[in-house]
Amino acid sequence: MTQTPPVHPVSRRGLLTGGALAAGGVLAGGAAVVATRAGQTGPPSVDAAGTTPVASVGGLVEPFYGVRQAGIATEPQAHGSFVALTLRAGTDRAALGRWLRLLTDDAARLTQGRPALADTEAELGLLPARLTVTFGFGPGLYRAGGVDDRRPASVADLPSFRIDRLQPAWSGGDLLLQICADDAISVAHAQRVLIKDSRPFATVRWVQQGFRRSPGVEPGGHTQRNLFGQLDGTANPQPGVAMDTAVFVADGPAWLRDSTTLVLRRISMNLETWDLLGRTDRELAVGRRLATGAPLTGTAEHDEPDFAATGPDGLTVIPDFSHMTRAHVTDDRYKILRRPYNYDGAPTAEGHADSGLIFASYQADITRQFLPIQRRLADRDLLNEWTTPIGSAVFAVPPGCQPGGWIGEQVLG
Repeated sequence: MTQTPPVHPVSRRGLLTGGALAAGGVLAGGAAVVATRAGQTGPPSVDAAGTTPVASVGGLVEPFYGVRQAGIATEPQAHGSFVALTLRAGTDRAALGRWLRLLTDDAARLTQGRPALADTEAELGLLPARLTVTFGFGPGLYRAGGVDDRRPASVADLPSFRIDRLQPAWSGGDLLLQICADDAISVAHAQRVLIKDSRPFATVRWVQQGFRRSPGVEPGGHTQRNLFGQLDGTANPQPGVAMDTAVFVADGPAWLRDSTTLVLRRISMNLETWDLLGRTDRELAVGRRLATGAPLTGTAEHDEPDFAATGPDGLTVIPDFSHMTRAHVTDDRYKILRRPYNYDGAPTAEGHADSGLIFASYQADITRQFLPIQRRLADRDLLNEWTTPIGSAVFAVPPGCQPGGWIGEQVLG
């Protein structure tokens, strides 16, 4: 039986000042303990029955290093935690560099099934379960680092929409850590490690935790369902040219190329009043059939909707106020990548749900892509009767890095 190697004390203070970076190999031996399957990446494989072998989930890894950050085009994992941090006074460009080097090193280790440096719960870091850590920079980080000229122009507070009821508890942030995995313990451990890394530099502003279907619950390739029961993400750009065009910046200086932007909206769902609707009314509000996700003028999820088609009553089959109509985009260049997570808090004493959606939208440019869709939705989306945005934040997601590098080096280096 293989034993876990002893954890040698490493000074975090020394690490933060650069003196202990050479100790990066102290816990490298922990990699020998994990049953990480070399070369196995991506979502878990399924057998002929469409189920996922349980033992295959924990050891799967997603690459950390690359020209783009993981956790964007990555097949969404079952569990997600979004951690927003507020910079402490005096956290300048040099301090940001030290912090991001530390975060990068620990995130790189954990995503590959290796304990973080000086990990006090090393055993919890051995099963990554497709763990990814994605870094987002808020406007305040660029100002603190003296590099506001490198902030993408569309990364700014969103305009106010009449449907918004935003709460400070779920809005803003200088640095975002998006932590996702197919195992809740892997997410919790990574969150704990990265928050401890951050204490000298920032305070926790908010944490939003969500979930999707777990591996093996249904065959791969199914579109996520939200807690209204509707498919969420049918119109996403497809991998390849469409994804590259819509989500990532293709050219420009090094700090911009292969970056993207993230809009994170916390949307409260009124399930109590939604439950009062009949199935027909729900489908008219969405514009799709709930069972299949097909547009009301089609039979399959990815059928092209016919917005001009009319019924016997002379009205359009797909109402102009339906969510699909208001969100519809035909040009791949202007699509957004939806990567949402459901949330479900404790119900009230009367049994009313505290449920909703952590709506994560990735796009190359917020002004060109996200805002036109959001304006149409705010103006006339019937789903607004049962949904309320209560949180909003925007972040630039810088390019990835190579081994020996760190996230943000193109921006701050």
